[in-house]
This record gives sequence, C-alpha cells and structure tokens, in this order.
Amino acid sequence: MDNPRASSLRAVQRSMPPPSSTSSIAASTTGPWPIPPFLQASAVLHGGAALAAVAVPGAWPWALGAVALNHAGITAAGLLPRSDWLGPNLRRLPASAVARGAVALTIDDGPEPAVTPTVLDLLDAAGQRATFFCIADRVRAAPALAREIVARGHSVQNHTACHRHNFSVLGPRGYAAEIDRAQAILEDVLGARPTCFRAPAGLRNPFLAPVLHRRGLSLVSWTRRAYDTREGDPALVRDRLLRGLAAGDILLLHDGHAARSPAGRAVVLDVLPGLLAAFTAAGLRSVTLPQALAQGSDSSPISS
Repeated sequence: MDNPRASSLRAVQRSMPPPSSTSSIAASTTGPWPIPPFLQASAVLHGGAALAAVAVPGAWPWALGAVALNHAGITAAGLLPRSDWLGPNLRRLPASAVARGAVALTIDDGPEPAVTPTVLDLLDAAGQRATFFCIADRVRAAPALAREIVARGHSVQNHTACHRHNFSVLGPRGYAAEIDRAQAILEDVLGARPTCFRAPAGLRNPFLAPVLHRRGLSLVSWTRRAYDTREGDPALVRDRLLRGLAAGDILLLHDGHAARSPAGRAVVLDVLPGLLAAFTAAGLRSVTLPQALAQGSDSSPISS
C-alpha cells in the first residue's frame, strides 16, 4: 500500500513551481562592498590615533586607549546578533510584507530526521510556510528530507557547512570556504543556490559582510528568539515568541539542537501548534523569506 506521506509529497511536488522560481531574492552586489558608517568611523579613528601618537608627544597612551575602546565596540557589535553596525542585517520583513500581514517563521540547525518531518506536517496542517536555515552537512546526510522541505512549499537557506563553534573569529578565507562549501552542497542537493544566510548563533565579525556581499547573500537575524535550544518549557518558549507579535516579525525556532520538553520531545513540536494557531487568530500568514523579499514591489496579497 502506498505511504500516505509519500502520496501527499508527490501531490505537493506536482503543484509547486521548480525551486529556482521561488528562491530568488534581489541582492545588490553591484560594485564594491559599501563600508558601514561605524566601520568608516573606526578607520578614521585608527588613522587619527596613529597620527596623534607620532605627532603629539605623550599622546600615545590616549591614542592606544581610543583604539582599544573602538575594538571593544567592534567586538560587541559582532556579539549582538541583531546589530547592523558591521553591515546590513535583516531583522524584520520589508514594509510591503508588513502591509500584507506577513511574518517569517525561521527554523535552524536541521534537517533533523527525528524532528523535521513532524514540523513539516504541523506547518502543512496550519497552511503556513517557513524558512529552514539548514546546516549543509546535515542536508548532505539527509538529502531526501531536504528536498521534501522544498517540495512542501518551504525554503532552505544557508546556515554554514558545519555550524562551526569558532565561526565568529574566522577571517575572510575561513568565511569564504565555509559559506562556499555550504552553497555548493545545497545547490547540488536542491538545484538552487540560497540567497539568505544566518551565522551560527548570529555571531560574526567585520570580515563576514563583504564575503556575503560578493556572493549575493543577505544576512538574516530575527525580531525575537525563544532560546529553545536550552529552554524546554513549551509555554515559556511560545510566550517569548508571541509577546508583541506583529506583522513583519522574523521568529526563530530550531528543529536541530532543540531542547527537550518534559514529555521528552523536541520542544519545537510542542510549541508549533499554539504558535501557528496564534498566527491565524491574529490574521497573520507565515511566508518564506524569498516570498517576502521578492514581492517587495508587488501590492497583491502574498499567496500560500
């Protein structure tokens, strides 16, 4: 007898456009990377400090102190996932998506064979869409599951090749190698190159933005997160996401590395039913990031 999930998947596959038609996000890569004002000011400060240390007797301790404070600021900006001091960082959907009542549910660190299929079933039942920021090595280990995510109307985007714990201290070559390997794996498995990127835990340094710019990748963080990799109380996780919920929000959950609920399940599975019901009750529709960003000039409602 045919597997009901397989039959459902084939029906969805027949009704969905090819992955390349839903994965295009306009990203400006014309010309050199536009240096953010904070980093421009940092460069001026470094130059001024060097000049003062040479030209003004006894000024070097003050110059060194100013440079040290500036480096502390740069480090702090990289440790704040929602900061845009180091370059563009999508924290909310564009105004056009807000006007349509759209939100973006993003799910990180998968695909996880023991969790992701149930996440997909819950999303299908609610008629909502999500963006999965996937670890490329996990996609390579479970290619059929990654393709099912896309076939069921969702989006897969780049969350690095292996989710390195030292990602925030890599240099330009390290970032390029990690991101390019992930792009190659995801394109090979899914047939389309991601256009969005999320850093592990959102942590980074000034070398990341120019690497993303040259590859046409948009850095995405979130409006709010629920810390569901360490918090197993479904009610607490759900309430953190729903507090102040509004159109344009980008919400973060995890199918991989998810904390366990008291029932022993990945907490995302106990959070999603109530969260998705709240979207419906508030008149909000969760759409993929490519949907929200590609329709920026279109005034028609976002379709499912």
